[in-house]
Amino acid sequence: MTSTARTSSTSTPAPVLVRHAAGRGSLGGVGLMLAGAVSVQFGSACAALLFPRAGAFGAVALRVTFAAVLLLVVTRPRLRGHSRGDWAVVCGFGLALGGMNLLFYQAIDRIPLGAAVTVEVLGPLLLSVLVSRRVAGLLWAGLALAGVVLLGGGGFDRLNLAGVAFALSAGALWAAYIVLNSRAGARFPRLDGLAIAMAVAALVSLPLGIGAAGGTLLEPTVLGLGLAIALLSSAVPYTLELLALRRLPAATFAVLTSLAPAIAALAGYLVLDQGLSLPQCAAIALVVTASVGAVRTGNR
Repeated sequence: MTSTARTSSTSTPAPVLVRHAAGRGSLGGVGLMLAGAVSVQFGSACAALLFPRAGAFGAVALRVTFAAVLLLVVTRPRLRGHSRGDWAVVCGFGLALGGMNLLFYQAIDRIPLGAAVTVEVLGPLLLSVLVSRRVAGLLWAGLALAGVVLLGGGGFDRLNLAGVAFALSAGALWAAYIVLNSRAGARFPRLDGLAIAMAVAALVSLPLGIGAAGGTLLEPTVLGLGLAIALLSSAVPYTLELLALRRLPAATFAVLTSLAPAIAALAGYLVLDQGLSLPQCAAIALVVTASVGAVRTGNR
């Protein structure tokens, strides 16, 4: 599952009115952002390696729980002094975060990682089109739809219909995650909102993981791989994306997150030996192009 930042992966921040001078800072920001994106997608690929032992629910439970513990220890969020509205937003944020990961891991348990991220990214893409309210946005959405149809080769049952449905559902929650992430950031200081939301996501996913994997989750090898996944998919990209945002304008940051399907396809090939046909590679390229175009249109 890749940052927007996604902060888990790939959430797209709101545009800012700050001009960043081109130069080493900008290049360094691009490098940090790309490193974070690579970390997220390779973390998802490593999570798929855990499925045979812990299942998709178990892998999500370990990733989210470890990430929640790390964030709570580092941020030590203040729990008092918040209104009911604040708690409603952050709990909704946590439910979206947990649901997004649960559904996405179900998707990559059934279809290749690159295909899953390509379908999932339709959620943020549709959100970008709706927010921009421009005719060009509809054209980019049409291009993305053409890419997804090409990815399915004319029949999504070839990709596993359930896997595609899970990826689409994860994309819808990804869009909700982006909106709620922004609202929580406005109500909670620093990373407090994210830490609390991750704890909520852990409370949702941990019972499912225990029910699916039982005592297997306590095996040293499984715990070690779960910690590695949490670091790759959460701790490392969060840090890199925060550093990148200090060097890059939000529009550039959002464009770089649009590369997630291509990076996911590479991770699936290298880690999971998931090859893609030329038409499927072309489909991913279409969706990436549409995502970049939609982001650029929305920030003009």
